[in-house]
Amino acid sequence: MNKNLREPAVAGMFYEANPERLREMIKWAFLHKLGPGSLPTGEPGNNNTIIAAQVPHAGYIYSGPAAAHVYYALHQDTKPDTVIILGPNHTGLGLPVSVYAKGAWKTPLGVIEIDEEVAGILLEHKGLDEDYLAHTQEHSIEVQLPFLQFIYGNNFKFVPIAMMDQSMETAKRVALAILDVLKQSDKRIIVLASSDMTHYETQESAYRKDMKALDYIQALDVEGLYEYARSVDLSMCGIGPVAVVMHIARKLGASGMLLKYYTSGDITGDKAFVVGYAAVIFTKSLILRKKTSFAEKIEERSEALTPAL
Repeated sequence: MNKNLREPAVAGMFYEANPERLREMIKWAFLHKLGPGSLPTGEPGNNNTIIAAQVPHAGYIYSGPAAAHVYYALHQDTKPDTVIILGPNHTGLGLPVSVYAKGAWKTPLGVIEIDEEVAGILLEHKGLDEDYLAHTQEHSIEVQLPFLQFIYGNNFKFVPIAMMDQSMETAKRVALAILDVLKQSDKRIIVLASSDMTHYETQESAYRKDMKALDYIQALDVEGLYEYARSVDLSMCGIGPVAVVMHIARKLGASGMLLKYYTSGDITGDKAFVVGYAAVIFTKSLILRKKTSFAEKIEERSEALTPAL
């Protein structure tokens, strides 16, 4: 038995604790009208073009369809050996940048082993520390695992990194550490940044703020994103993790593409007090860079919601 096995902290709250009901819930997310509209079937692709993604982390009933866009794209693209998942630290426990370096995590769909080799390389870098307390109750990374297990099974490894310090300087430091991993390792590695967008504002305000922020994200303008976030008090909870993958994408010559954006108001109908959810991939593929019709519609809506200056 693994002596460092993390039991699920939010099963039965953010997602179903029963394995069969959980699989049905994930299928629901893929098939939802706000999701990709079809299930990932067959073997994963072998294109190796997606290097990173931004994916939301709310309860599946709210953000599941948005997350499904990322996981559908990943299934179409490749099956990684290792997934590095960066998430914000919502609990305030642990160290500024906490790497869960040894052991495994359990979900209702099975056990995923930590890639201790990759974690070891990360820990060679100043400011990234081995720490388990930060991960005990944190949901932002955990909720990604059942989706990954649904599309890949349990035959991959991962490394969770919780960021309490989400400063621009720390994001760059973490990105450099991951780039060192990519340089040293011959493994196929994908990096996921777990983040929701605007929290608890009106639908109109969330759309306006988030679509502008997503312009910066797709353009890989880290400095512009932080400056914009400060200027409008953007309540995006995972700006640090997203900045990390933006740095990585910029260094590797990739570009960002928005697959889906909506808010909790589009799910519940209550548009007075919403949270925004975005699915973004960072890819080297010219084909995948082509905007989806939905992304174009979102841009049109964003422009319509922006008041004339």
